[in-house]
Amino acid sequence: MVRIDDYEVAEGLYYSKDYMWMRVEDGKVRIGVTDFVQQKLGEIRYVEFVGANRIRQLRQTRPFGGLESAKGVFDLIAPVSGTIQQINEQAQSEPDLMNKDAYGKGWLLVVSPTNLEKELGDLMNFDQAVKWYKRETPEKFKAW
Repeated sequence: MVRIDDYEVAEGLYYSKDYMWMRVEDGKVRIGVTDFVQQKLGEIRYVEFVGANRIRQLRQTRPFGGLESAKGVFDLIAPVSGTIQQINEQAQSEPDLMNKDAYGKGWLLVVSPTNLEKELGDLMNFDQAVKWYKRETPEKFKAW
């Protein structure tokens, strides 16, 4: 784990520029929101998936839901394409899990990817994400 300003970037994950993380696990991917998102939103009160949890297919860079807090709303953007295998029901019933453990118990979905190798090229690995956060944090994040 690396801290950049006040935000943590976890090792072993891939990151999107839409502030989502993804971990490859036995051919599937686990998806969640970054520490940056949970800090900027403050106490997350509600998570909603498109189609009231009936959506089964994700398309990379397309919205699949949203988070709500007292500070605002955040669109959840798919880092990869694939079929949803599991929704974290605990995070739905206790959305503050994303605040308490963004890279652990606060995950959102497990997906069977349809084009993983190609789409990984559109994401940042840990080293790339650290460089990106360092470059973006000073100006962009303060205005977010």
